[in-house]
Amino acid sequence: MSPNKKQFLEVPLLTMKKKNLPLIEHIEITGVAAEGKALTRVNDCVVFVPWCVPGDIVDLQITKKKHSYMEGRVERFAAYSDKRSEPVCPHFGECGGCKWQILPYEEQLRYKQQQIADNLTRIGKVELPEISPILGSEHIYEYRNKLEFTFSDKRWVSWEMIHAAGGIDKVDKGNGVGFHIPNCFDKVLDITECHLMDDINNRIRNEIRRYAAEEGLSFFNLREQHGLLRTIIIRNNRKGEVMLIVVFGEDDKKRINSLMQHLKERFPETVSLLYVVNTKANDTINDLPVSVFSGQDYIMEEMEGLQFKVGPKSFYQTNTEQAYELYKTARRFAGLTGKELVFDLYTGTGTIANFVARQARQVIGIEYVPEAIEDAKVNSRLNGIGNTLFFAGDMKDILNRDFIEQYGRPDVIITDPPRAGMHEDVVNTILFAAPERIVYVSCNPATQARDLSLLDSCYRVTQVQPVDMFPHTQHVENVVLLERR
Repeated sequence: MSPNKKQFLEVPLLTMKKKNLPLIEHIEITGVAAEGKALTRVNDCVVFVPWCVPGDIVDLQITKKKHSYMEGRVERFAAYSDKRSEPVCPHFGECGGCKWQILPYEEQLRYKQQQIADNLTRIGKVELPEISPILGSEHIYEYRNKLEFTFSDKRWVSWEMIHAAGGIDKVDKGNGVGFHIPNCFDKVLDITECHLMDDINNRIRNEIRRYAAEEGLSFFNLREQHGLLRTIIIRNNRKGEVMLIVVFGEDDKKRINSLMQHLKERFPETVSLLYVVNTKANDTINDLPVSVFSGQDYIMEEMEGLQFKVGPKSFYQTNTEQAYELYKTARRFAGLTGKELVFDLYTGTGTIANFVARQARQVIGIEYVPEAIEDAKVNSRLNGIGNTLFFAGDMKDILNRDFIEQYGRPDVIITDPPRAGMHEDVVNTILFAAPERIVYVSCNPATQARDLSLLDSCYRVTQVQPVDMFPHTQHVENVVLLERR
């Protein structure tokens, strides 16, 4: 079984010679690390290596040397690990996503389970119960309900492509639409085939590329900030309905209307066809108006009989099936009897709040994004849920002692913060509120572990349940139950 050849050309050899860093021969890759990389040790120094798996025997070119670690790339495989699988994606080795495709899914789950244990013990340093086995995803491809692609008039070209073309002056550096190359804001890898979502993502993206070439539509220049086609966002739901948002970098109404009409006719499953004109220096559309070209400005998603309205700016967990497992775990940990006041912190569009509301006396959700809070209120009304309240604003400013005195001390707090974890002021307010139980849902076990250590004086961890939301990546969600001492 041979690895993808692209991986050998990640760093130019000229750079290596200039730095005069060593080539280490016949060394075994022994583990996995952050950012989807593998690792080995050289003279007790950790070396991080991309595009390989534990058990590979490699000749390793060191590319960076720091005091506490090194980075390297594989120059040659002397032997391949028996724990290696063939990547499905043709862009593996260049695209920054799905780096664990070459690791069998059972092994991915094992390492994610270990990642949870390592973070909670080494960073949190709190007493832990036995960690429950990770809940794996039934579908490991086509599991996402949302993808975003970027247009560029200067697509990324690999060293392999340069070599095949006979030199950098001969390689095609034209338009591309796909994903950003990691750590390169102006480099976009042209994607022809992505298995993260239903094939609709490939058909839409490739058709826009074809139509743009035929009609002479310009792709965005990420450095000079001009060009018509900027980004597309594709969402779908369990029914197979599609929301397509096309973001334009110029307000060329004639060309915009022509493309949008073509997409309407070409993809009838698109029930929400939207567009945005964005002439700002950043790609976010949260502060921009969204225009409806055809259909409605939302799609609907269903979970356990509940209907959720998902708009163009809404946050909704991108793995719908695993989100259900995540929310069931959070509800089970909350131990609701119908008598509890629940605070749902970082509520987003109120998915968890509405999901648990029928088992609680009242649920209060707090979220920074005002549009998300409006969606949360709509979702409560859609489902006939009358025992929720939602507030928009910075968590540390809203959740304070005055707020608790006004609305009551919660019996349960469910918190699902961003990757940075909770602000220390929020942690202190939770300690003041003194709920009986805290359910901490996290997409970053390291910051979760830090926060658990801050709560440890008053709360003990009684249950831990990892959930895999993103197969073939190093990312893992984790749900922890804390009970008051």
